[in-house]
Amino acid sequence: MFRVVSGAWALLLGMMLLQVGNGMQGTLLGIRGVIEGFSTLQLSIIMSWYFVGFLVGSRMAPGMIRRVGHVRVFAALGSMISAMMILYPTVIDPWAWSLFRAVIGFCFAGVYVTAESWLNNSATNETRGKALSLYMIVQMVGLVSAQAVLVLADPAGYVLFVIPCVLVSLAFAPILLSVGPTPSFDTTKPLSLLQIMKISPLGCVGMLLTGGVFAAQFGMAAIYGSQAGLSVAQISTFVAAFYVAALVAQYPLGWLSDRMDRRLLIAVVSLVTGIGAMIGMLLGADFRFLLLAAVLVGGSSNPLYSLLMAHTNDFLDRDDMAAASGGMVFINGLGAIVGPLMVGWMMGVMGPGGYFLYMAILMFALVAYAIYRMTRRAAPDMSPRDGYAPVMASSSPIAVEYAQEVAIEAAQRREQG
Repeated sequence: MFRVVSGAWALLLGMMLLQVGNGMQGTLLGIRGVIEGFSTLQLSIIMSWYFVGFLVGSRMAPGMIRRVGHVRVFAALGSMISAMMILYPTVIDPWAWSLFRAVIGFCFAGVYVTAESWLNNSATNETRGKALSLYMIVQMVGLVSAQAVLVLADPAGYVLFVIPCVLVSLAFAPILLSVGPTPSFDTTKPLSLLQIMKISPLGCVGMLLTGGVFAAQFGMAAIYGSQAGLSVAQISTFVAAFYVAALVAQYPLGWLSDRMDRRLLIAVVSLVTGIGAMIGMLLGADFRFLLLAAVLVGGSSNPLYSLLMAHTNDFLDRDDMAAASGGMVFINGLGAIVGPLMVGWMMGVMGPGGYFLYMAILMFALVAYAIYRMTRRAAPDMSPRDGYAPVMASSSPIAVEYAQEVAIEAAQRREQG
């Protein structure tokens, strides 16, 4: 682990600062939007545009890097992120915010692709798994830290918009000054969505549903908190609970998934998410139960992304694992785009409780489908495996290909005995 940190500390530090900035603007927009009188529907549209931009950016970034290089892409996108963040309090308009949010999503996707390709290029077969785990931990620490920063100033002012702008600008300094450019790369040609659906129906359906749940957590949690009458400190704690629980649960669930039928684990974990969401809907007026709901939902739903990827790999040939990553990311992205819109509509119809009811419906549907799929096909070989690789739902296709490389290397080790 020390070798990984010493070789990539600047990149990891920069990515943590970027996540602080990204986490701050995501939560802050929900709070400030309510202060400015934006409707729930308007806020849900604003939040969904981040995922539209992210999906487009994930597709376009590799081509941009091939044309002008990693350093130029990284610097240009970082400048755009800072500019958009400082424009939020200057132009108080839902359509303008939607545009800014889409641009930021596009830029963050490009930044992730660039940083993750740098990290992958610097890793060896022996350190790749550790580097990926450390990268995910750093991102989670950044997101959690962002929630603590939100209590430092009034969300109705400018200061909280200036802070992420500064942090994002500072994040690029250690990276650009200490990390050398890598050669141009070619992403793996993806399998078609129809091919992936035939190979792993549960993987595809699960990715679509978890994309919607992740987007609700990342984009709509602060809006829920504002509508529910929580203070800024309570909203920050509520949002942080999702990410802290996700980080704590990721590795135990990963260990367990390599030792049992992943479909059963997916069903159980989805059930826990659904139960947590029901607790939030029925008992969320008590802040203690609201935090319990956030812990259960965050700790179970976020690792589902990696579980579904590992489950899909169980039915893929080793040579097809990397090719499947792009399609899985795309399916998850579609769910993330629709998620905020559906949550916003449900909250508009039935109030804050619609936030948790939405997640409960999706996760109970995944429980039912996972059980159904267990009756349609025999379980794969459940001898001890080590193909699970932690990855966040907000990761770019490069990080997912990176995780797939870890799984491929694990498959090779098993074949060699």
